Amino acid sequence: MRKFLILAALATAFTGPAFANNKQQEVMKSCNTAATGKKGDERKDFMKACLSDGRKAQQEKMKTCNADATGKKGDERKAFMSQCLSKG
Repeated sequence: MRKFLILAALATAFTGPAFANNKQQEVMKSCNTAATGKKGDERKDFMKACLSDGRKAQQEKMKTCNADATGKKGDERKAFMSQCLSKG
């Protein structure tokens, strides 16, 4: 039983960050593309602002989807959230 709990904890620890990293990678890719042609401090400042805006946008999207999912439970909520968060 102890071995199972350890494996479950490890699986949870690695699954959550992987999902978050995918969203973060999308934001990074988008900002990197938008920063084409910028160099040095200008690029650094642009990337900092862009990445911050991307995180804020994702947080707002999560809040909106979460509010819209009120009343849904279980698989219905999971499916709704997945679809809502993946919208462009």
